Amino acid sequence: MNKLALYCRIGFEKEVAAEITDKAAELGVFGFARVQENSGYVIFECYQIGEADRLAREIPFNQLIFARQMVVVSDLLTELSPEDRISPIIATFKDTQLHLNLKHSTEIWVETADTNEAKELSTFCRKFTVPLRQAMKKQGWLSFKEVKKSGITLHCFFVQSN
Repeated sequence: MNKLALYCRIGFEKEVAAEITDKAAELGVFGFARVQENSGYVIFECYQIGEADRLAREIPFNQLIFARQMVVVSDLLTELSPEDRISPIIATFKDTQLHLNLKHSTEIWVETADTNEAKELSTFCRKFTVPLRQAMKKQGWLSFKEVKKSGITLHCFFVQSN
């Protein structure tokens, strides 16, 4: 994967973009930030595959001033059918597992940006978590008993309900 999602307070997207670009360049990682004003997040896309993982491991999060959270992300899934949003997420997670040689996830977080517009999605996110968790368990990919360091947290970051 070659993208980072960085959550921030609305209005600070440009500062987050500048900050992550500088920190990445210090490590010899280059890319570009996708900024949408007042969205509450920035997507930083690295030019090389795997470099987002490296940034997430090597940039101490406490050194970031404007970011509230930093998550390695896959490509944006769009046009998810209201009848089945879970299957494309499961398929993407399966590809991620193969790519990163991971066996399971230990947690699932379904969330949205911290904006007034996105708050409308909060209810959707809470309701969506349960069926997604059940689908992950059915696949054998969710194990709360394992030590958290051995798995990953699956973040589903919704910018729209589809």
